[in-house]
Amino acid sequence: MRVLGIESSCDETGVAIYDDKLGLLSHALYSQIKMHAQYGGVVPELASRDHIRVIISLIREALKEANCTKDEIDAVAYTSGPGLIGALMVGATVARSVAYAWHKIAVPVNHMEGHLLAPMLEEDKPEFPFLALLVSGGHTMIIEVKAPGDYHIIGQSVDDAAGEAFDKTAKLLGIEYPGGPLLSKLAKKGSASRFTFPRPMADSKNLDFSFSGLKTFAANTIAKFEGNLDEQTKADIARAFEDAVVDILRIKVKKALKQTKLNRLVIAGGVSANETLRTQMAKLMTSLNGKVYYPRISFCTDNGAMIAYAGLFRYKCGAHSDLAINVLPRWPLDTLCSSNNTNV
Repeated sequence: MRVLGIESSCDETGVAIYDDKLGLLSHALYSQIKMHAQYGGVVPELASRDHIRVIISLIREALKEANCTKDEIDAVAYTSGPGLIGALMVGATVARSVAYAWHKIAVPVNHMEGHLLAPMLEEDKPEFPFLALLVSGGHTMIIEVKAPGDYHIIGQSVDDAAGEAFDKTAKLLGIEYPGGPLLSKLAKKGSASRFTFPRPMADSKNLDFSFSGLKTFAANTIAKFEGNLDEQTKADIARAFEDAVVDILRIKVKKALKQTKLNRLVIAGGVSANETLRTQMAKLMTSLNGKVYYPRISFCTDNGAMIAYAGLFRYKCGAHSDLAINVLPRWPLDTLCSSNNTNV
């Protein structure tokens, strides 16, 4: 059984083909980072137009790489939400049209479920149940995953997502877009002892996060230098900020592991590529006699492979979309069912 997956929720266009026996056959990806960098962030209308420009060529590229014809495809999966509505509409429209033209089933996929299941694309994959930390530019949540499709959110950010806080703090430091990864690179040159940032909600009994205050603390620290920041000071602030975010994530995950009595941890989403986060979570799981799992770096950010994989799971569950093209800019992960006929 083979599924063509299409991802277009934000600023990356991804297309991939996944086979339930042979695994990932191909994946093609186009990033819009260079285009959006001049604006300091994603411009939704430009993102939509760029998806339109490249998506058909990426489908052709994926088919060619997989040495596959349309007749060998069983279903066309696409990101139906959450995401930017215009960008989602491009992927949904193309996917639904291709499925109709090829006489295939069209399968709507939740973008966050795609990230959550991305580690399943690796040889070393977790068994169910496990705890998941989904951490990206738009979401930060802790999820108890009892089985495929059985997701229970037990903690989440009450304001900014961790990735969003990274990007906003990077902008305050004058770091160009995309700021988060560049802030982390700068942090490697920083001193761990010069600045101490707070750990908001670290002592709270619940598993929720708050990163807005941490961003404000960074802004106030930067303001003390009245625009005269030298590179070392920038690096020291970046280090203090990153250490605080990673520490908050570690503290909350440790509490969640003890609460759920799970010893397998999945970390997925764009921020899961952060080297400091990976190091600290590996130490944590070693101390608890557990194990941590990640997708490969290239599958931490948005990609078509995770949508193809999640699409295969949903296809086997009977999920499909009718001819009406609908997308869901907001689509909570815990509203999904494990095995139902999901019509979007």
